[in-house]
Amino acid sequence: MRASGQPAIDTRPLRRDDWPLIAALFGDNGACGGCWCMWWRVPMGGKTWEAAKGAPNRAAFRALVEAGEASGVLAFADDQPVGWCAVGPRADFPRIERSKALQRDWDAGTWSLNCLYVPARWRGRGVATALVAAAVAFARRQGARELEAYPQAVAAGERLAGAFAWTGVPALFLAQGFRPTGGSGRGRSLYLLPLRP
Repeated sequence: MRASGQPAIDTRPLRRDDWPLIAALFGDNGACGGCWCMWWRVPMGGKTWEAAKGAPNRAAFRALVEAGEASGVLAFADDQPVGWCAVGPRADFPRIERSKALQRDWDAGTWSLNCLYVPARWRGRGVATALVAAAVAFARRQGARELEAYPQAVAAGERLAGAFAWTGVPALFLAQGFRPTGGSGRGRSLYLLPLRP
């Protein structure tokens, strides 16, 4: 317990046996709209994505987790899961290439931090900050050369609805040393954090 009376937030990388924790955290809705953290993992959107929402995405993500092929970081408070961050090699997330704003030259050392999920009752308590810090440390330990993030732009004084903040907001990444690579300042932009030369 912290001095504020709030439980301490602990983090650790995802493990193969964590599916029950993911299922409990994401709930029946698969975190948001039946996504089950598959949005960036499938190469196509449109009708293909609509057909995958819900049970198909749940089964696909479960298979990835249990095979050790999904990477990310979980956050806990009092041993209960309170947040998720997807982070892994950019090659694991082919849909990123379909966004012109996120296209750039990259290689096997490029990692992607592309999804944050914190249930509404845990927002505003430092969970996302802890997840991003843990994701940076995890990517560095795994040998990533650089880490990308794709925050959603937010106007001054505006509060973004949770359904639109799943890639994070700029301030979250700026505080961890990420820097914007350009872009219009509207929608999602690519932010980059060098991890090693």
